[in-house]
Amino acid sequence: MPTSHPMDPVSHRDAQICRGCWDQMHVPIPIRGALALPFRMFGVTRSKMNPNICTICERSFRYVKKQRHVTATATILFADIRGFTALSEQIEPIRLSEIVSLFHDRCAQAIWAHDGIVNKQMGDGLMAIFNFPILRKDHAAAAVMAALDIQQHCTAVFESLDRGHSFGVGVGIHTGEVEIGEFSSFRSDFTAIGGAVNLASRLESQAGAGEIVMSPESASQAAHLTAAAHARTLSLKGIELPVQASVLVRR
Repeated sequence: MPTSHPMDPVSHRDAQICRGCWDQMHVPIPIRGALALPFRMFGVTRSKMNPNICTICERSFRYVKKQRHVTATATILFADIRGFTALSEQIEPIRLSEIVSLFHDRCAQAIWAHDGIVNKQMGDGLMAIFNFPILRKDHAAAAVMAALDIQQHCTAVFESLDRGHSFGVGVGIHTGEVEIGEFSSFRSDFTAIGGAVNLASRLESQAGAGEIVMSPESASQAAHLTAAAHARTLSLKGIELPVQASVLVRR
């Protein structure tokens, strides 16, 4: 269950204050209601990464933490549409953009519901971070639950959209230490970098349509959700040793 927030009088899906600012700095920044209006005048709005955090979180490293990046333990999730290249050669661009838009929308809703942020959107794929800036002790389980929701919701949408083509979603998840912060002089938004991010991306590249491929670290921390997973030994590009991944398959 999500950690309770004393300054959050409503559900975690509709927070009245920025949960990131509260978790990181214990500062109650209003993001909904009348109290949020003065903040909007100064450019403080809800973040596109998660509607329960604000744009101060995206700039907190330089202006609040007085440093460009911090080390944190987080769970990283990558998701991608499988069969997208073949699909793009078979259907018109407008139809294709509709599929991509629905994919990103369903993924975002699933990620937000479990306190993650949609950190990057990359064409037919995305990257999400769990446990920053919203803290959650069971962040590996939160990522797995989000992945299960992604598979369920995207499958339903894809099947209703186009029954003449075979495509689905592949997901990769890894839990580990990352560097989170601002790594560009052109953008103030934060992101995560490091070996843990790279491993999550490599796991996602091995996921077939309907599969959630998890590292041992993520699977062990979400054991109550991964009992039905089967083992798969993977040799991943840029990773020296084989990875004994756990794979959940959409039913």
